[in-house]
Amino acid sequence: MTLKLWTIIDITEIFQVDEQFIVDLEEEDIICATFEEGMTHKCYSPEEVEKLRLAKILVEDLDVNLPGVDIILRMRSNMVEMRRQFDAILKDIADKIKDELA
Repeated sequence: MTLKLWTIIDITEIFQVDEQFIVDLEEEDIICATFEEGMTHKCYSPEEVEKLRLAKILVEDLDVNLPGVDIILRMRSNMVEMRRQFDAILKDIADKIKDELA
């Protein structure tokens, strides 16, 4: 399975953003381009494109500045990771209860 990488042209056309917005997000370390062997231009993973999509909503619809976007996206990532950990703990507890009841 190959990972779909997005080019700047793809992103600007689909998300209706200018290239400077992408550059600004990179400068703030909100998104990070991927460089693949044999490619001559920057590409972005689906995860980075999702961060860009969320950043666009935060900036355009909610008037959040880029440092605020960075904080919000980091908090979101932390919350997702905590949810994964919590789900793993619940699964472990459920497995232990099943074993004891069996």
